[in-house]
Amino acid sequence: MKVLFIGGTGTISASSTILAHQMGIDVTLLNRGTTQMRSIPAGINQIHGDIHDPGHILSILGNRKFDVVVDWIAYTPQDVQRDLDMFAGKTGQYIFISTVAAYKKPLSHLPITESTLLDNPVWDYAKQKIACEELIIKHWRKTHFPFTIVRPAHTYDQTRLPLHGRYTDIDRMRCGLQVVIPGDGTSLWTLTHAADFAKGFVGLLGNERALGEIFHITSDEVLTWNQIFTILAHAAGVEPNIVHIPSEIIAAFEKNWGDGLLGEKTHSCIFDNSKIKRVVPGYQATIPFSQGAREIIHWFDDDPSRKVINPEYNALIDQLIKRYQGMLPD
Repeated sequence: MKVLFIGGTGTISASSTILAHQMGIDVTLLNRGTTQMRSIPAGINQIHGDIHDPGHILSILGNRKFDVVVDWIAYTPQDVQRDLDMFAGKTGQYIFISTVAAYKKPLSHLPITESTLLDNPVWDYAKQKIACEELIIKHWRKTHFPFTIVRPAHTYDQTRLPLHGRYTDIDRMRCGLQVVIPGDGTSLWTLTHAADFAKGFVGLLGNERALGEIFHITSDEVLTWNQIFTILAHAAGVEPNIVHIPSEIIAAFEKNWGDGLLGEKTHSCIFDNSKIKRVVPGYQATIPFSQGAREIIHWFDDDPSRKVINPEYNALIDQLIKRYQGMLPD
């Protein structure tokens, strides 16, 4: 099976690249070759080029055909339309990477299934992904272009801290400084290790049962945000000093952070993974976040140059806490 990954070296995609290669799939990566954080095994074909320059990419690919094309870095309908034009008649399966942030919030019921309605009027990232899905399905009705849509949840690997402040939040905890958890920290959240995601995703490559279908692929482990911060703090060898601040106040103070909160992370998210388990027999996420947290902290501690501190984020948190505490009655 010949598979083209557009991207393939990112947080979610690198583990899928490695697993597909280990399973004997002929993987070709098409990217700019600028991501060096995650090592890719020898023997994987790599084409360096910018997918946003389709004329150049077509000159490189020529008339090559692939059993599967996966675009890991399509974010807008324009990106998707480019892919539909470029790979028409050249692939047996096009996989678009969407997001669970597309599901309508607040949710009317849990757990979330693939049939849960899509709607996210707050977060532009999710709105764009919804528009992409709609374009693909509309195109399929006209041409029967063979598609699969995959919606990852909050997916991480050892290099990617699943916190808004990244390593700066870990540094604050290690320095005994306060960290901010939106709301009261009791909303339920699902974190998925990229290696677990890969087990479900690679099973969809070339899978006829996946054509014309939509899947989310997540862990079955559910944690509160209080637990997530505490697990990371313990992995870092400290106790967290937590301040809870309502998401609406954070959004009024810092819009970019707030859009992601009000559009997704404020709400409890629990997923029903029965569909991916039916189509990919044996799929099961097996890496608990307690293990993933240790991997993350070890990766950062292994090389001090990775411990990048964001002074703007530090100042933002200090100001946010000061203003919020000033709003509270004595």
